[in-house]
Amino acid sequence: MQTRSKIRLLVVRLGAMGDILHALPAVTALRKMHPAWVIDWVVEPKWQALLSAEGTAEGSGPLNAARPVVDRLRFAATKQWRKAPFSSKTLHEIKALRSSLRDAEYDIVLDLQGSLRSAVIGSLTGSHRRIGEAAPREAAARWFFTETVVTTGAHVIEQDVELASAIAGDELQTLRPWLPIDPAAEVWADTVLPPGSSEPAVLINPGAGWGAKRWPVERYAAVAQGLVAQGCRAVVNAGPGELPLAETIVRAAGGSAVALTPSLGELIALTRRVSLAIAGDTGPLHLACALGRPVVGIYGPTDPSRNGPFGAAFKVLRSPQSRRDHTRYATPEAGLLTISPEEVLRAAGQLLYPETEPESRP
Repeated sequence: MQTRSKIRLLVVRLGAMGDILHALPAVTALRKMHPAWVIDWVVEPKWQALLSAEGTAEGSGPLNAARPVVDRLRFAATKQWRKAPFSSKTLHEIKALRSSLRDAEYDIVLDLQGSLRSAVIGSLTGSHRRIGEAAPREAAARWFFTETVVTTGAHVIEQDVELASAIAGDELQTLRPWLPIDPAAEVWADTVLPPGSSEPAVLINPGAGWGAKRWPVERYAAVAQGLVAQGCRAVVNAGPGELPLAETIVRAAGGSAVALTPSLGELIALTRRVSLAIAGDTGPLHLACALGRPVVGIYGPTDPSRNGPFGAAFKVLRSPQSRRDHTRYATPEAGLLTISPEEVLRAAGQLLYPETEPESRP
């Protein structure tokens, strides 16, 4: 364990959205315990807004609301690199990343991803302390760690906190993550959901990473209809390529819902303003939890005990028929199809009006 006051730490968690949000409570706890440490983070460029508002990634000046946790972001566009691994652009970017990591002279690398690519990036630092999980997601990653930690937590957030505790000097508390505040995104969100509205706003996210996790859009549409009938405002988030799903819901709600295609920074600002989020196992669901918003999680082949809502009031709907399976099938998993719109509306009502039933918490 390092004992000097100003450790230089590099966190490696490249993506995706939900995974970064699951890692962020551990790094937030490290930042709170050790405010003098230098904490940098290697991430895919598309996820910058989860860690710093636009224009604040370079670490100019002290930490603030726009960049509350990380001193500097280091970008690794690994998905693009894999498309053209031997192109001059890819090789130049990898060389530049290696040079910047070496120059930073990190004391510790904390790998919160556990993949071969994250472990290789950690090794580019030349740091003598590269710490990862004893049973990483990809077994080959262990070859690049100099220290490993056995984790026992059920949820991935708990596992990441255990990993971070190994370098903290004491056991870390699981904190709600500190997310950046982007002033321009906040102004935009105020135009969508003006302050002082009496209507509860519900964020619906019909998309999912792959088809097996995606509850049918027609059922989301029925939920939107029911929410509007109860006096709620339905706001439908459409990620890249998901606008047709959102428009189907808006049509079913008779135009009472609104479809939006916000940037990631805008989605953060918007989610701060909603009373409830409804989604499958997706980044926007985990974002709502990270911001302390109640959620209804509609789960199928992924395990909510490991990847489910955490740190906020929630209801998880999952069929006993569902079994953990990360195979990327195109069609909804059979157990997912047993969940009805009526069940989702009932769970939403219990969270919107908690006086009728105690909240569920992790």
